[in-house]
Amino acid sequence: MILVTGGAGFIGANFVMDWLDGVDEAVVNVDKLTYAGNLGTLRSLHGDLSHIFVRADICDSNTMDVLLEDYQPRAILHFAAESHVDRSIHGPRDFMQTNMMGTFALLDVARRYWSGLPGAEKDAFRFLHVSTDEVFGSLSETDPPFREDTLYAPNSPYSASKASADHLVRAWNHTYGLPTLTTHCSNNYGPYQFPEKLIPLMITRALEGKPLPLYGDGQNVRDWLYVGDHCAAIRAVLAKGRAGETYNVGGWNEVTNIQVVHVLCDLLDELRPKASGSYRDQITWVADRPGHDRRYAIDASKINRELDWKPAETFESGLAKTVRWYLSHEQWVADVISGDYRKWVETNYARRA
Repeated sequence: MILVTGGAGFIGANFVMDWLDGVDEAVVNVDKLTYAGNLGTLRSLHGDLSHIFVRADICDSNTMDVLLEDYQPRAILHFAAESHVDRSIHGPRDFMQTNMMGTFALLDVARRYWSGLPGAEKDAFRFLHVSTDEVFGSLSETDPPFREDTLYAPNSPYSASKASADHLVRAWNHTYGLPTLTTHCSNNYGPYQFPEKLIPLMITRALEGKPLPLYGDGQNVRDWLYVGDHCAAIRAVLAKGRAGETYNVGGWNEVTNIQVVHVLCDLLDELRPKASGSYRDQITWVADRPGHDRRYAIDASKINRELDWKPAETFESGLAKTVRWYLSHEQWVADVISGDYRKWVETNYARRA
C-alpha cells in the first residue's frame, strides 16, 4: 500500500487513477479538498476497494500519525500543494502554510513512522516529494536548461514556498536518514486540470466566447509535460530512484505562451468551429503579472539515463488529447467552474485589462 497526499488535485488524481489502472497495490488518498481538490475527478474509482479516500489536512499531525499506523504504507508520495503563482501573489499565506508547514508536518510524521519500522520494511520505505522547476528561477534565451544541481533562485511566493519544502526534504534526509526522493517537474497539462492554469483556462474561455487573456508580450517560455508522462516518471522514480537523489522531469517541449494559445485556437477551430471567424480573434493582451519569470526549461537527461524514462507524448499529440478531453467532458468543467472560481478569474484579470 502507498499513501498519496493531494490525490484529488490535478496531478495527484491523475497519478492515483493511473496507478490503480496499472498496479495491483492499494492507495490511501489524503486530500484537504480545497478549491482545487475535486472528488468528481475520482468518480471512476467509486466502489474500488483499492482506493481509500481520507479527507484530512497534512498539517494535522495527529490524523496523519493515525493513518500511517493504521495503513502501514511502504511509501508516501507528496503531491499536496498550493500551486498557482497568481494566487500566491494575491494571498501568499496559504502557500506558506501548506507548502512549507504542511511539508514539515508530514516529514516529521513520516520520520517517526519510518523509525519504528522493522529492518526490511525500513530499508524499503520511501518519501517522494513532488516539486517544480520554478524553484530554479528564470532563464534567459541562451541559458542552458535547469539541471538537478542548478542553484535555487525562486522568484514568486509560490516558488519560494516550494523551494523551502525542498530544503526541508533534503534536511530530513541528511540529518535523520529519512529515505527521500525529490522530483522537479515542468509545466503539466492534460485531463482534469483546474481551469485557472493557462491551457484549460484558454479552452474554457474560448468555448464561452470570452476574451483569452495573455500576459505581457506572450513570449514567456515554458517546458510543457503531459500529465500522463509525469505519472510514468513518478512511478519510475519510486521504483528505481536512489534515496536522497533528485530527478528533473521535463517534456523537452519549450514553447512560448502565444504559441500555446495559437495551437489551442487552431485545434478548436478544427474540432469545434465557430459560426464565423477564428478563436484567435478572442486573444486579448493584458498587463504582465509582477515578477513574471521569462523562461523555464528542464534537462531531463538524468532520469532518462538512470531510470530509462522519457516522455511518450510530443507537445502536439498531448495538446490534441487534452483539447479532445475537455470537449468531451464539458459537465466536469461546468461542475468545477463555481461562482467562486468565476469571481477569482474576473478579479485577477480585470486588474490587468
